[in-house]
Amino acid sequence: MKKNTLIQKTYVLDADGQILGRLATRIADLLRGKGKVNFIPNADVGDNVVVINCEKVKVTGGKEEKKIYYHHTGYPGGIRSITYKALMEKDPTQIIKKAVFSMLPKNKLQNIFIKKLTIFAGNDYQIKPGDIKLDV
Repeated sequence: MKKNTLIQKTYVLDADGQILGRLATRIADLLRGKGKVNFIPNADVGDNVVVINCEKVKVTGGKEEKKIYYHHTGYPGGIRSITYKALMEKDPTQIIKKAVFSMLPKNKLQNIFIKKLTIFAGNDYQIKPGDIKLDV
């Protein structure tokens, strides 16, 4: 599969009222190209994805209060945590990015796939000719 023979489309997804996990699964499948006939697990055959209205995404089961995101600074005692609610107020685009990033394969392709994802907090994106608007 040659890189110059691939035709990459741009899909626009509206996250308004969508469940976070189901939306992230759909995005990860589009980024990898799982729905294409020429899907190869070790190659980048996926499409570009644009997500709008990410601040309106929903979670179930009281995760607004319970869900905690962790990261480590690399120093001793450097574990940091932030709740879903606090991260939503700080940067709602990171919630979808973290969910999709964890659903991508843990190899060199992970960073390639995540660069094809663009997330907007509002409805700032102007749909261009050739973009495909999907209802999740």
